Amino acid sequence: MYLIAGLGNPEKRYNGTRHNVGFGVIDYLSEKYDIDLSEMKFKGMYGKGRIDGEKVILLKPLTYMNLSGESIRPVADYFKIDTKTELIVLSDDIDLEPGIIRVRPGGSAGGHNGLKNIIALLGHSDFSRVRVGVGKKPPKIDLADWVLGHFDDEDTVYIKEAIEHAADAVTTIMNENVNAAMNKWNGYKPEK
Repeated sequence: MYLIAGLGNPEKRYNGTRHNVGFGVIDYLSEKYDIDLSEMKFKGMYGKGRIDGEKVILLKPLTYMNLSGESIRPVADYFKIDTKTELIVLSDDIDLEPGIIRVRPGGSAGGHNGLKNIIALLGHSDFSRVRVGVGKKPPKIDLADWVLGHFDDEDTVYIKEAIEHAADAVTTIMNENVNAAMNKWNGYKPEK
């Protein structure tokens, strides 16, 4: 069974913001594979179902971004998820251009507070992650304002496409492995 967790912030005002791209991928997977996200427990909203025959849990932590691990860790513990082989985390990445996908088998948080918290609470950083580029912060704009801001019209098109490709990267990890997903999706750029 895989735990697929998308990071974001729970209030409606954050819908469609750069920081909520992970939630966007979970919503896309939920709709595509008819997995109802109606369970409210473990400080999160989740649903159980199947993707390509594999049992999955789709999770949106409702702890706010910086405390994402407070939801992911209890879900993983309760459902006996091996967080080194069965956890996939979806997040935004300000170091990548809008729409670019980067798959990693583990590694540092790269300055992402949600990932930092997950690593701290799991006690390791060896979980798969799929990051979606949301663009670098322009000069003279506060980082929090940038990640909590909405995409412009042009970037919205790239992000919609990137959410679908990030979902495909998740299924590639599950059906093949993280290396296959890296080979297929790292370096992918949306058509400009």
